[in-house]
Amino acid sequence: MNGPALKTALPGPRAKALIERDAKVVSTSYTRDYPLVIARGEGALVEDVDGNVFLDCTAGIAVTSTGHSHPDVVAAIVEQSQKFLHMSGTDFYYEPQVRLGEELSALAPMPGPHRSFFGNSGTEANEAAIKLARYYTKRSNIIAFFGAFHGRSMGSLALTASKLTQRRGFGPFVPGVYHAPYANCYRCPVGLSPDNCAAECLRFIEEQLFVHLVAPDEVAAIVVEPIQGEGGYVVPPNLFHERLREITRKFGMLLIVDEVQSGMGRTGKMFAIEHTGVVPDVVTMAKGIASGLPLGVMTSRSEIVSWPPGTHASTFGGNPVSCAASLATLKLLREGLVKNAEVVGAHMIAGVKTLMDKHAIIGDVRGRGLMIGVELVRDRQTKERATTERDRIVHECFKRGLLVLGAGQNAIRLSPPLILTKEQADTAIKILDDAIGAL
Repeated sequence: MNGPALKTALPGPRAKALIERDAKVVSTSYTRDYPLVIARGEGALVEDVDGNVFLDCTAGIAVTSTGHSHPDVVAAIVEQSQKFLHMSGTDFYYEPQVRLGEELSALAPMPGPHRSFFGNSGTEANEAAIKLARYYTKRSNIIAFFGAFHGRSMGSLALTASKLTQRRGFGPFVPGVYHAPYANCYRCPVGLSPDNCAAECLRFIEEQLFVHLVAPDEVAAIVVEPIQGEGGYVVPPNLFHERLREITRKFGMLLIVDEVQSGMGRTGKMFAIEHTGVVPDVVTMAKGIASGLPLGVMTSRSEIVSWPPGTHASTFGGNPVSCAASLATLKLLREGLVKNAEVVGAHMIAGVKTLMDKHAIIGDVRGRGLMIGVELVRDRQTKERATTERDRIVHECFKRGLLVLGAGQNAIRLSPPLILTKEQADTAIKILDDAIGAL
């Protein structure tokens, strides 16, 4: 597979047949933005069941960090599978989990020593962080942000405030969660300019939440995404995270950074929080950590991970095959893919920004590395959200052989595998250009 190549109308006959089968047996809660039925993947390309080839700028929602079926990752999976598939790491010991804990301690964006809790997903990593914060601080309340996505299980869902549909019908939620404005300076939630948006968003915490709703000495932690993912790939100024760190230290709270989507090299650094110089207390990881195998991890300083045996565990968390895949993934990231994300990401951001001169519908292009958001508006002055237009453009990209996804109400996210080349980035930009032009 060398690049996008479409052989049939979309969806093709085999894809249609499988989609019909799916409709009878799979949960109706899945979104499925367009009718892609994958048969195989290689690098940054995927082929569907009808032989159509697509350039993948979704990476399975920022998961296949090393590309589809990287041979080194596959080899690690096969080698471990031939030894043993499972022996619960919460009851017994095995080397892949221990070694992964050591590797993550060496990479963690805060001083060590560290301990890690292993789960199967991002929401499980965040659930562990919530429970740990409450246990360690002996406080019950958590602060999160509007636009945040931390998962869909009941604890993490209480923190999630991205889309109404994710919360509708599931209340009452876990109590003790409060939300504050996130510094989306393109659309300042407190109506100010980008110069003072970040500081004023956090002033809301101290002058509103701490005055009217919750005492600061009853808050266990503030949970934040260094870059909001589902909320629209929003990149706040560094000042936002710096001030957030000051608040948590001032009042004895933990700072938990959710790096589920932004971590594992996606932004050109191993963790997105490293761009800010801020040192968190807890970091949660998943998605790109194991190149597609299920794994979620919460890592913190050892003194914080002080809960006794039996307080929290997971039968499948830290599965040995997933750990082997993660170890191979981390090696590839360290040896070049993080740097590639930085270089190709800068090239891609610059390329997409040139489209702004041609297409007035592009209101903002933002991102770090290969975590890129393109916000679409009907008017650049009023910033009216181009919601239906965004959805149409996503479909037009699919029809032309490019896989992208939406983020937030009206943004397109570009989150390709970190192996993406500049040539492939240019192909993606050209298809996006054509897709927007089709409107």
